[in-house]
Amino acid sequence: MARTPRAKRDFLKLTDLGREELQGLLGRAAEWKLLGKDGPKPLARQTVGLVFEKASTRTRVSFEVAAAQLGGGSLLLASRDSQLGRGEPIEDTARVLARYLDCLVVRTFGHDRLEAIARWADIPVVNALTDASHPCQLLADLQTVAERFGPDAATRADFPVAWIGDGNNMANSWLEACAVLGFRLTLACPAGYDPDAGLLARCAGRARVVRSPREAVSGALVVNTDVWASMGQEAEQAVRARAFQGFIVDPALMQAADPKAVVLHCLPAHRGEEIAAEVLEGPQSAVFDQAENRLHAQKALLEMLLG
Repeated sequence: MARTPRAKRDFLKLTDLGREELQGLLGRAAEWKLLGKDGPKPLARQTVGLVFEKASTRTRVSFEVAAAQLGGGSLLLASRDSQLGRGEPIEDTARVLARYLDCLVVRTFGHDRLEAIARWADIPVVNALTDASHPCQLLADLQTVAERFGPDAATRADFPVAWIGDGNNMANSWLEACAVLGFRLTLACPAGYDPDAGLLARCAGRARVVRSPREAVSGALVVNTDVWASMGQEAEQAVRARAFQGFIVDPALMQAADPKAVVLHCLPAHRGEEIAAEVLEGPQSAVFDQAENRLHAQKALLEMLLG
């Protein structure tokens, strides 16, 4: 008997959401934070598959706990444990998993692999990190910004956000957030380590790249950073360490930011490298609230896609 294709929605990048929809999702995340474990169970009898080809702590745990607290189940599929790791075509794996599961959360390298899975699976597919973007992390980051500065803060054209470091998948996702919400974003990246040029062009007039961390954080209310060498770039560590000298978020740099500024880092952090220990552990750090909010934001996302 032929299978009838199902209507579904994917979350592959932050720009898959409109402004009002993103704000509504963040508002629902705030409600889930208040509800805790005792909220409704919109995922009852549903199972979320976690296809992880990259290592993970926060993403894996937060999605597994989110599915459980929403009344559903989860199943981890690491590449070493599945036929994907042995070369099975993506289109075969995606179509088979879609017949067992209700949602696929995918953490992989090339963004094209994620898009291929989404193309062949007729169930919702979520980007849990690719080399190009990390939109689930941005949901938690924006929830943290809303908690500190109000639910509409990031929609203000004069709301200043700074990014310090590599123009990596996180920097790209902040550009996507800028495109959707309209805040002012300044990224300080060494030459040769800029974010995606297309995303930067999409945010013309709202986002810019500079070479001076101090210029980027001047007056900023949100200061972001990330590791200098992401997963898969370990061989570049020594080269990157030289290129990123002076790009540490330390107390001296934070003096240029707004006194009310908060510091964000998606973790894991290298204390003394991209961020000073006294900043990560200091009163301006919102890093561990940010990490907790992964759970609440992903509950709101799974509810939207499946509930």
